[in-house]
Amino acid sequence: MGIVKVNFEGEKTIDFAEGTTYRQLAKETCGAAYDDMVLAKVNGKFVELFKPVDDGAEVCFVSTYEKNGRRTYRRSLIFLMERALMDVLPDGDVRVMYSLGDGYFCKLSDDREITEEFIDSLKSAMKELVKKDITLGKTVEKTSQAQKHFKERGMKDKERLLRYRTSSNINIYELDGCLDYFYGFMVPSTGYLHTFDLKKFEDGFMLLYPTKNDPYKIAEFDPAVKLFNTLKTSAEWGKTMEINTVGALNDAIAQGRSREVILTQEALMEEQIGSLAKEIVSNRDRKFVMIAGPSSSGKTTFSHRLSTQLQARGLKPHPFPLDDYYKNRDQMPLDEFGEKDFEALEGLDIELFNSDMQKLLRGEKTLLPNFNFKTGKREYHDRYMQLGPEDVLVIEGIHGLNDKLSYTLPKESKFKIYISALTQLSIDEHNPLSTTDGRLIRRIVRDARTRGTSAAGTISMWDSVRRGEEKNIFPFQEAADAMFNSALIYEMAVLKTFCQPQLYCIEPEDPQYTEANRLLKLLDYVLPMPTEDIANNSLVREFIGGGCFGL
Repeated sequence: MGIVKVNFEGEKTIDFAEGTTYRQLAKETCGAAYDDMVLAKVNGKFVELFKPVDDGAEVCFVSTYEKNGRRTYRRSLIFLMERALMDVLPDGDVRVMYSLGDGYFCKLSDDREITEEFIDSLKSAMKELVKKDITLGKTVEKTSQAQKHFKERGMKDKERLLRYRTSSNINIYELDGCLDYFYGFMVPSTGYLHTFDLKKFEDGFMLLYPTKNDPYKIAEFDPAVKLFNTLKTSAEWGKTMEINTVGALNDAIAQGRSREVILTQEALMEEQIGSLAKEIVSNRDRKFVMIAGPSSSGKTTFSHRLSTQLQARGLKPHPFPLDDYYKNRDQMPLDEFGEKDFEALEGLDIELFNSDMQKLLRGEKTLLPNFNFKTGKREYHDRYMQLGPEDVLVIEGIHGLNDKLSYTLPKESKFKIYISALTQLSIDEHNPLSTTDGRLIRRIVRDARTRGTSAAGTISMWDSVRRGEEKNIFPFQEAADAMFNSALIYEMAVLKTFCQPQLYCIEPEDPQYTEANRLLKLLDYVLPMPTEDIANNSLVREFIGGGCFGL
């Protein structure tokens, strides 16, 4: 018999028989919540539930209410779908394209038509596998052998990815005859995957997973059509460039094509910004360009580059941050934790903003504020502005798309742009690359350079940042007049060089260590790319430095 300490609703020490798995331990200790526990955290490290319990270990269980539990569930759901497809379409394969709302947009690899009959058959096959509660297997295989196996199965993206894998071994998962590799942990059996749905959508289908707050509920599918079209356009461009996966990007770097990739991507982005400027200029009633997007989307650089394009077309743009309309710090609203909420709409002086904008719209000379972040107070320093026929304000801030901010301004006077870093890359066929991870890596690099914030500090704040985005930004994205994807197809290879040292500084005892380790594993897939060919007005310069906009 061994002894283990379990932290679940209060610490307790229990005995266990040799060979007991963490799954069995969870069943014994977690009661009615057992079905929601998909991972164990053992001595500070994540462990899959089918592993045997370690003697003397300190254990807590990770549920699907937690982000790492949700990641495990969603990843395993992809594997379940992949295995079910073997029964429904033996000669077919599925490609997981990108995340959209509470689900993944998927396509069949040969682009064959998706029918309702196919959706019903695939869903039934998945439900049957869940009902059987089949155990997932996991083996360690030589990377070279796995690469050969994936080549034989026609999984070219995985074969290409493993070509650059430095580790000699790799974990392979098995589900009832289906073998695959996944970036991250998996549930122990199909019985855990009780909640999902499939919906035909556009030229593919959605694999819908449970909502964040209820692991037994699928939200009503309300597609963000503008966001989907932006993602689709970016994916098609990546495919045209023949760089739609991490392995393909590595090939380009290894073949000495870095400069070509950088110049082509930057040219495309400049063309897109120019098209936006052309659209804005086409209607001279537009006096306020409102730009909003989640953290580390590159809003500031984008606003300057858009201003340059507007100027080239005869307008006089004035980049302007919404932060200058913050209320004084002692007037800030509090969040649910009693902390000052700098991301709440109520933290801005909405009445003053509308009063000033109305004056400008009438052509009046107006004294505008500056917010002093050191003193926490709004100040005035002879910053006068008056809008003539060619003048336009380029306003950047998280609430730019929310009409409650600019409620007195005529609709025709505003042009709203949603910006986000929507990566064009996937890790491989069945492992999409999280756009959220891409933004977090951007922020780690920028915060270390401009604010002296450690990677651990940035990671510790990230959940709070995400909550603010979900409340204040994402609900308004479809209201935008235009969307702009700020992701650069090569940026992960550039950011790697700057981010890796920051992540390695996080010690194992730090609460952020497991997240840092996960990001390090992600960056390990990508070859580094030199920075000398990156122009000083590139959006990535906002994060790595060396830009021309003083950022």
